[in-house]
Amino acid sequence: MNFLVLAVIIALLVATGDATAQSARSKTVKLFNGKNLKGWYVFIEKRGRENDVKKVFTVHDGLIHVSGEEYGSIITNKAYENYTLTVEFKWGDRTYAPREDRARDNGILLHSTGPDGGYRGIWMRSIECQLIEGGSGDFLVVGDGSENYALTATVAPKQEGRGNVYSPSGAPLTIHSGRIDWFDRDPAWKDVKGFRGAKDLEKPLGEWNTMVCVAEGDTVSIYLNGTLVNQATQVKPAKGRIQIQSEGAELFVRKVELVPLRRK
Repeated sequence: MNFLVLAVIIALLVATGDATAQSARSKTVKLFNGKNLKGWYVFIEKRGRENDVKKVFTVHDGLIHVSGEEYGSIITNKAYENYTLTVEFKWGDRTYAPREDRARDNGILLHSTGPDGGYRGIWMRSIECQLIEGGSGDFLVVGDGSENYALTATVAPKQEGRGNVYSPSGAPLTIHSGRIDWFDRDPAWKDVKGFRGAKDLEKPLGEWNTMVCVAEGDTVSIYLNGTLVNQATQVKPAKGRIQIQSEGAELFVRKVELVPLRRK
């Protein structure tokens, strides 16, 4: 093989590698563009769609600012399935009634379906990846109690005074409402502002956290700051819109990115 042929082969390999890398990068869907809420719409309790008179959801300094003053959410215009969703968030200082003195609380709602405000007149019915002081990574079924909204998780043996706690080696439990706590949620958790558990993976107030939600088929896995904290199978529904809540606490979000997954 002469040097000219070798040079051509190397050039082709480099070009192919660059194309593959570019293809991988192009698959990332930036659901937040850092400038505005393009691709989302707002729904506020008792006010309805696109009637955010108190500016609960705004964008400034490259961040989504969720004031928490009124309950509601931003909702993607599109529905999604089979993806990895990455959200970088941190809590702000402000909290509002009726949760003014309670743990800061919001959530990322996946597979959202049905009418706006279908759940208690506030949120679309969905599967929630919880954001709450001491309990970020919990699952909640935000449904109507029917077979249409459900998940199954393996849980530890029930202990007095505790909820259902995710355990990879536990027994399967199916729920149509309620929650599955993340695996190391403090058994002494209290709904008080500023709560921190002894083994919390969430960073202290004001520091950035990364939640990754992997929705693959009917399985959803939650990673908080790099650790798998919860996993559910037989999730219903298995696709839908994505919501970010306002539920009484100030929140900042700097990244919302989605990477589609190829089904095996």
